[in-house]
Amino acid sequence: MAVAFTGAGWIPIETNPEVIQKVKQASAVERFGHHVPMGSNTKYTPRSGGVHLARWAKSTSAPADTTGNDSVLLNSDKIGGKVTIAEEDMSDSLASITKTKSVDAGTSYGKLFDNVCLGITVAKAVSGWGFDSLYYLLTQADTTTGYVANSNLTLAGTGGITYDGLSDALSLYEQGDFFDPAETVAIAHPSFAGTLRKIKSSTGEPIFNESSSGDAGGGQSGGLKAFGYDLQWSLGAKTSATGSDSPTGSPFVVFGNRQFLQVGDRNPLAVNFQDSTNGIGVDTDENVLYFRARKAFAPGAPGAFSMLVKN
Repeated sequence: MAVAFTGAGWIPIETNPEVIQKVKQASAVERFGHHVPMGSNTKYTPRSGGVHLARWAKSTSAPADTTGNDSVLLNSDKIGGKVTIAEEDMSDSLASITKTKSVDAGTSYGKLFDNVCLGITVAKAVSGWGFDSLYYLLTQADTTTGYVANSNLTLAGTGGITYDGLSDALSLYEQGDFFDPAETVAIAHPSFAGTLRKIKSSTGEPIFNESSSGDAGGGQSGGLKAFGYDLQWSLGAKTSATGSDSPTGSPFVVFGNRQFLQVGDRNPLAVNFQDSTNGIGVDTDENVLYFRARKAFAPGAPGAFSMLVKN
């Protein structure tokens, strides 16, 4: 279904099923994340530091819990761009250029959003984005939840990615307070695929097996699994200093609780069309497609994730 332009302003291109499919396929954060509607630029979600119980001796006051509570801030930022299309290309082509460019924009958005949410290595004050990435937050202490800086971030050295290394990285998350097997997901860069296919378990079996139904990972549906958990490849799963839809840093795999992948939905990916017969397009006889989305991201707790980076 082509995108219909009626002059009504910004049109959410998720109305095109091909675009939303591209967004969901390209963005693991969009697929797995816990989506939070946002009615303004920022939104606070209360977060509990937990409750610690102790022995309560007879005829004494109940033990007091002193754990602190705070809030997780979702601060939205804008992703967008524009594409200039000559009027001749619009009128002479049998293909729907606007539809094709909308699908391309959805793909770029998905890769960029994953990279910004997961892989930026510096603080938001340095990168310029409105929120910190999971990578950066794993390098910082969180006193409310008791997370120790860098404890769940593993940098694979010269030995590369091994079965034991993957298992140990996953264990960092599994041994924490936020582990939930039913909500656990794995997100990895596709460059891991060839490496993972060659990794053997302790019994000599590949950890990615074909099931009788032909599905990878030994499951009957749903695609690849890593150690029994849902896995999605993401081209945005590489480190980056500034955020990119084609990052060139180190690839990584993330294990974590999907309920703590907080995705703030302020505005969906949308498109606006500037016709060549109006405004600035008259001078050059060119049409302009504008794309934008306003999204936020915040890990509910850094201890709900672990990351293995292939240096």
